Amino acid sequence: MLRRWTLTQKRAMLGFTFILPWLIGFVFLFAVPLIQSISFSFNELKVAPGGYELQFAGFRNFKEALFVDANFNRILTESVTDMAWNVPLILFFSLFSAAMLNQKFKGRALARAVFFLPVILASGAISAAETSGLISLTGSSEVAKELGETQSGFDTLSFILLLDSAGMPEWFIQYLVDAVMRIYEIIRSSGVQILIFLAALQSVPPAMYEVAKMEGATAYEAFWKITFPMVSPLILTNVIYTIIDSFADSPVTQKIYETAFRSQNFGLSAAMSWLYTLVVAVILVVIGVLISRKVFYYN
Repeated sequence: MLRRWTLTQKRAMLGFTFILPWLIGFVFLFAVPLIQSISFSFNELKVAPGGYELQFAGFRNFKEALFVDANFNRILTESVTDMAWNVPLILFFSLFSAAMLNQKFKGRALARAVFFLPVILASGAISAAETSGLISLTGSSEVAKELGETQSGFDTLSFILLLDSAGMPEWFIQYLVDAVMRIYEIIRSSGVQILIFLAALQSVPPAMYEVAKMEGATAYEAFWKITFPMVSPLILTNVIYTIIDSFADSPVTQKIYETAFRSQNFGLSAAMSWLYTLVVAVILVVIGVLISRKVFYYN
């Protein structure tokens, strides 16, 4: 007699099926290099005629990364600071853009494609093609010059004076000015987050907005009482994704790569990578715990 699965078991199996491709790829592609990197971090690697030899060094590579190397601590601190500076900007812009793109207007599909286009242009294939000279994203030099002149036309001083006259603190003014000056970088880093927020917004039952409108709620109240709580689970998802994305291609990874393949110090490079991984993991756990307490799950 066949045993029927409960709803909880079916959901668990569905979740396992969803992560199965990643799990297979991890086991066959990443598990062995991961274990080797742990071994390298506690050893000194020397190239030998038959491959390489390992000499146990204990925590010497970790001590060298933290207390001897002149740049690792500085680069790691700057990367964490940049992450803390950029993540709120990217999330605010993504949620704002998704809310705008979720409205009904002509050319909505084109507008959504335009916001996601920088993600495609920033991909590895496009960047490699531009570096090799196969394509040019800015076109002729005259076009690039005009774009530069247009960007420099932003009146920073007037913007600062306007914010200062409004009574805003100096640090917040600097934060907003920096956001405006780096708007293309923010847009380029927000494509995936906008799509995730769009999916969350489209899953909100329209009946909720209809009831709120009948009760006399304003658009502002509907956003904070309905939209924001309903998309809060995806806010946590986007925070985690943005943090990982900001650390994936940072000066620290470049430092680790140069230490391994230019200085040929694979043990020190592995130690740096595991220190970097530990820092990122601690940040993710702390932020995940703090945000998850405020997440509203709709059943």
